[in-house]
Amino acid sequence: MSPGLVFYSSRMNEVYTAEDLICGSDIFARLSPPARLSVFGDPVAHSKSPAFHNAALRSAGIDVQYVKIHVAPDRAPAAFRALPGAGFLGTNVTIPHKAAALAAVDEPDDYARRSGSVNTVAVQGDRLLGFNTDGPGLVRALREEFSVDLRDLRVVLLGAGGGAGRAIAVQCAIESCERLVLVNRTLEKALALAAELAPSFRTDRLVGPIERLVAISFDETALREQLAHADLVINASSVGMRRTDAPLIPASLLTPSLLVYDTVYASGRSRLLEDAAAAGARCANGLSMLLHQGALSFEIWFNRAAPLEVMRKALMEPV
Repeated sequence: MSPGLVFYSSRMNEVYTAEDLICGSDIFARLSPPARLSVFGDPVAHSKSPAFHNAALRSAGIDVQYVKIHVAPDRAPAAFRALPGAGFLGTNVTIPHKAAALAAVDEPDDYARRSGSVNTVAVQGDRLLGFNTDGPGLVRALREEFSVDLRDLRVVLLGAGGGAGRAIAVQCAIESCERLVLVNRTLEKALALAAELAPSFRTDRLVGPIERLVAISFDETALREQLAHADLVINASSVGMRRTDAPLIPASLLTPSLLVYDTVYASGRSRLLEDAAAAGARCANGLSMLLHQGALSFEIWFNRAAPLEVMRKALMEPV
């Protein structure tokens, strides 16, 4: 690609539709360069993914672009199946399509199968391969933000009923972290997940009187007891995306000894992070997880290292 060549003929914030993909239109091929990667979501207009993925593609000299595609839930199966015919290399998947993506792909990897969701699809001929980068992205983000490894930590996971929470819980099991507390408003979901993950937390070593795997509801007394034996709090629920959301954890329960990671990456600090910072805790939001998820997707699609610093710079720039 020649220096100075105009890279995009589409607007960066253009939102396409599932019908653009399904109907066999050449709208994506007519773009310069052609759109061959995307993010599926409902909603999707807010997504930051195109900015840093397109920066990575430009930096790597890969002559394709990444676009947003709004996909209503009832059109998701057809949209996934339309990817090969439209010449796409793959797509990322966000709310609410991760479970639908698992059902749509021909071959999910083991982690995607265990987590019950797919957030990265790669096209291989007429086949769709499914991956989930939630857990691995979090591992990289925690290492970057706090210089710690997930496997060494006692974790309290808020919002463990499904979606990203389930994927993170599965990653904690894979890493065999020191301790995992699953917190969910519907306790039955947390208990079911705990039963599923229990084999990963069985050990012959002496660990003391505290159980390594626990499921609780959002109860202040139970939270107080579990936070006394925790190093890291992760919010994997959507609570905190709105400034009017109620606090997930009473501020009085947060202490300077905790690390607090909120997967929500709305502008500004969430209520949880504000309370954590006020308590003197080290805290970070989900932008670093988004960055590393994106880098992992790039590696899946192109089998090469992602230009991480280029992606980071683009992610931090105002849209």
